[in-house]
Amino acid sequence: MESVTLSSITAARERIGDAIHLSPCQVSHHLSERIGLPIYLKLENLQRTGSFKERGALNKLLTLTPEERRRGVIAASAGNHAQGVAFHSTKLGIRSQIVMPQATPLVKVVSTRGFGAEVILHGANYDEACEEALVRCEQQGLTFIHPFDDPVVIAGQGTIGLELLEQVPDLEAVVVPIGGGGLISGIACALKESNPKIRVIGVEPEKLPSMLRAREAGTPITLSPQATIADGIAVRRAGDVTLPLVSRYVDEIVTVDDEEIASAILMLLEQEKTLAEGAGAAALAALLQSKTNLRHRRTAVLVCGGNIDVTLLAKIIERGLVKDGRQLRIRVYLLDRPGALLHLTQILADERANIVETIHNRSYYGVSLAETVIDVTLETRGATHITAISHALSEAGFRFERIL
Repeated sequence: MESVTLSSITAARERIGDAIHLSPCQVSHHLSERIGLPIYLKLENLQRTGSFKERGALNKLLTLTPEERRRGVIAASAGNHAQGVAFHSTKLGIRSQIVMPQATPLVKVVSTRGFGAEVILHGANYDEACEEALVRCEQQGLTFIHPFDDPVVIAGQGTIGLELLEQVPDLEAVVVPIGGGGLISGIACALKESNPKIRVIGVEPEKLPSMLRAREAGTPITLSPQATIADGIAVRRAGDVTLPLVSRYVDEIVTVDDEEIASAILMLLEQEKTLAEGAGAAALAALLQSKTNLRHRRTAVLVCGGNIDVTLLAKIIERGLVKDGRQLRIRVYLLDRPGALLHLTQILADERANIVETIHNRSYYGVSLAETVIDVTLETRGATHITAISHALSEAGFRFERIL
């Protein structure tokens, strides 16, 4: 099997040319001040299909023989790899099939079909979808494009490393999410073979640290399925090709939990005006939570994808507002008489708290016949403002409790 080398990554870059967007990598003054490092964000979420996966897929497609192109390709994916293969196969006039788990969100299925692929829904999870893809590959004489465990795909992802060397003067560290390991393997090879002093940090979801466990065991091991908002890196088993590369080139692997990832998504959206999916925000989450000590090194952070479900994004925003004290829900017990609600809303108005939602209920919560209950959701300015609102309600004699 072909190996991954600096030469193969350089060749991949020449092969791909300008078919892949040169994503920006600019310093973030806000994050640099907050984290205490010079932070550069490499925005791969701005690629045409929303993630870095296009690079490896295109490099693989461009190395196919005329006969392989004629027969077509197949891949198994529930997300970014599917769209990368579909988009560039169609551009090159190559027929593509993508096998996706039956529970894949409709928006991803529609998007992949929109890029020109034939989508087959099969199996309860990625593993079952992959088995079906391999069966079809054998039956129809197709070329299977693996999402990460293929040296040609890895070399394509490694082109990001070459770009980083050019975009960040005196680069000293890079933080990269890890799923199966294709992205970090390619980037780490490109960087370490060019400048061994650059520190490479990998970040995995706390629930599925498959590469970390594989490094500890010295061989890939299969972890039990776990749900995480970083579904793009929720890989149960590290790759056979990627593990030796990670072991050779990656200095450290750390983990982050879903709450930490959600906070990073919200910070990128609010402060950097860029949208990241769970996997795309994992690297920044590790820095925000001080999971590794980079000692003021000039650091590039991979924002590797931005294909997030809007329903999940809405939940993350709302929970983030609550966590930051910018949204408050309280249950207030009122005397059931005219003017009681007016009195309450006047106090809230005096405290400059904006009412977002109210639920007024006489029949539940076990209140007495002389009382009624109202749940009020408020927009607030933070913890100090919440304290002032609470004090004003107490001074006015209202009995209330905070709802979490």
